[in-house]
Amino acid sequence: MVKIRLQREGKKKAPFYHIVVADSRSPRDGKIIEQIGTYDPMTEPSTIVLNKEKLEQWIKNGAQPTDTVKALIKNAK
Repeated sequence: MVKIRLQREGKKKAPFYHIVVADSRSPRDGKIIEQIGTYDPMTEPSTIVLNKEKLEQWIKNGAQPTDTVKALIKNAK
């Protein structure tokens, strides 16, 4: 199953996330299929950048967003 989820980047205590499409069996920071956005919780307010066309295409193809990514998509719109 394909999931849309966060991939952690950045230094210790300074997280930065890529919003990626990945197989649900791969590890959090492992192999991905495609990167569709970024999320920076350290800025005020948090910065969310999404490629909406790619996001809609992946959801249409059956990719399931995680609960956290669902909340980010809702906040980005």
